[in-house]
Amino acid sequence: MKRRTFIETSIKGSIALSSVGLLSCISENKPPEAFIDRVLPAPIGGGFRDDNYWIWGSSVIKGEDGKYHMFASRWSKDVGFGNWVTNSEVVRAVADTPVGPYKFQEVVLPVRGPEFFDGMCTHNPRIVKYKDKYLLYHFGTTYDFDQPTKDNPKPDGYDWNKAWLNKRVGLAISDSIFGPWERVDKPVIEPRPGHWDATITSNPSPAVDPKTGKILLMYKSSVTPKPPLLLGVAMADSPKGEYKRLSEEPVFRFETPGNSHVDVEDPYIWWAGDRYEGVMKDRSGEICGEEGGGIHIWSKDGVKWNLFENVKAYSRDVLWDDGSTSHQNHFERPFVLVEDGKPTHLFAAVGNGPEAWKFENTWNMVIPLKH
Repeated sequence: MKRRTFIETSIKGSIALSSVGLLSCISENKPPEAFIDRVLPAPIGGGFRDDNYWIWGSSVIKGEDGKYHMFASRWSKDVGFGNWVTNSEVVRAVADTPVGPYKFQEVVLPVRGPEFFDGMCTHNPRIVKYKDKYLLYHFGTTYDFDQPTKDNPKPDGYDWNKAWLNKRVGLAISDSIFGPWERVDKPVIEPRPGHWDATITSNPSPAVDPKTGKILLMYKSSVTPKPPLLLGVAMADSPKGEYKRLSEEPVFRFETPGNSHVDVEDPYIWWAGDRYEGVMKDRSGEICGEEGGGIHIWSKDGVKWNLFENVKAYSRDVLWDDGSTSHQNHFERPFVLVEDGKPTHLFAAVGNGPEAWKFENTWNMVIPLKH
């Protein structure tokens, strides 16, 4: 289905949209230029990589030392890419400039035991500043078998699905970018049996409204472990406060009766001065015209989300600063660095390999934006 046909179909109502978070497919606030038109050549050698680890997902913030600190996921290549759900840990890397290259500094959220909801794995971090605190959102999981190793990649009782279904959004808090980090021992938000978010809570994206101090949190879940992937929103008055859902329904419904795979994931949202904005992955390509490309969204209240008229945010085709181009096998977990209220850099987890999800290497790349 072409993007134009998809949008026309959406307007006619054949797509099931949330009655609370009705999606406007034509923006009332047209940006001066499409997000994708802000994309500049990517620096070769920028970002964060480690030949011994799978590197995935990034969230970057300027620390009190004036340097740029990337929080990312990593796990040993010895256990294979697919064991992210059992072996991932959140780490910190640092660079003098946003483009890097970033150098590994420490493991921030290590294994702490199966008795904790995030005790065996931490993944997909998002870092924000809240007053004088750093808030490190992530998801974690736990399981009742030994963690896979190079010599024992599938220990007795190994159950990938069990680990996946235990995913919950977590939070760690620190006065300093260097820690120590206080890990909150209960999930920020739990699944709800019988609802659209019955399975997991995952892939958190927080945005702080500096005027009110309220924290808007977008998260991922699903009715079952199968598509479509769905997104919800909650809000809290403080980091440890109750995260109250703003809607009983997901904020997006793109799937059709004949195609449950038209969905989105990996949201990143931020406060843009008078509204929220965000980018996320269009898994099927039905929205932006490219499978795995990105879409650009906005909202006044965090509940009703709108597509910008120029909806495409980024492409898997990358132009490098030496003039060469490449098509990324994957372009995942988009993150936008916002400084002084302006988006300045786009980060993404990328990888190369023979086919989808068959990687030889993965790393976090960075693309400067016109601002």
